[in-house]
Amino acid sequence: MIRSMTAFAAADSETPWGALSFELRSVNHRYLELNPRLPEELRAIEPALRERVAAKLTRGKVDVNLRYRPNDAGATEIRLSDAMLDKLERVAAGFGQRFPQLGTNFTDLLQWPGVLLRDEVDQEGLRQAALDLLERALADMLATRQREGERLGVFLRERLDAVGRIVAEVRTWLPEIRAGLRARLETRLAEIKQPAGQAQLEPGRLEQELVLQLSRMDVDEELDRLSAHVAETQRVLGLPEAVGRRLDFLLQEFNREANTLGSKSVDQRTTQAAVELKVLIEQIREQVQNIE
Repeated sequence: MIRSMTAFAAADSETPWGALSFELRSVNHRYLELNPRLPEELRAIEPALRERVAAKLTRGKVDVNLRYRPNDAGATEIRLSDAMLDKLERVAAGFGQRFPQLGTNFTDLLQWPGVLLRDEVDQEGLRQAALDLLERALADMLATRQREGERLGVFLRERLDAVGRIVAEVRTWLPEIRAGLRARLETRLAEIKQPAGQAQLEPGRLEQELVLQLSRMDVDEELDRLSAHVAETQRVLGLPEAVGRRLDFLLQEFNREANTLGSKSVDQRTTQAAVELKVLIEQIREQVQNIE
């Protein structure tokens, strides 16, 4: 299964303790690199978050942003601690006798610890709600990666088919190329002038030269390997696991064979074929960089 490393996903939910919102962004990376940004109230979930992301993704640089907006209970109702206010009143009465000009600011009074009552947050419930939301966001990201991967798969298979066609075409040219090479060798050997009294060329000289030249330009092995690499890449594209690293390795092998084909070329057609192969392989390599 082909999955892209480039994706975006978001999910949000309302909880009894406030609103949660996840944003996940991923781009290409050789390994899995996770960068979580969590609010102070939910930093404790980071180990579990890393574990869950690593269970679903194997490669890519992933930014995970979690936002938490607590419920603003005080916007509709202010609850004060009568017991704490009684204590502050007694303290203020004592100060009033000694400092008659001393005043009390109402908003400052509300900031005193224990005066303003807030509903207790169920920390465990909030953390579990955040992790459940993470699963939703991860499912969305995986679906996005897979959809993009399907598009990449179409692109890659088209290029692989093109590579296979070039390999097949070069095979059809080889008999003609070899026959032309033999004719050129015969012509060159016939043009050699033998000085008077010097022994004539050995009868097997033509065959020796031909075998030597053919061995230097023999590309059957390279064509066989290119065909094998095409078949293997097509197989790998259908595997259920992440295949990006395996495709990276196969592309190195493709390049090696295409370079050798070009270096052994004795015909303009095979030289051009090697160039076209390199272009296709580079196009495949660029897109493989996006695959998980």
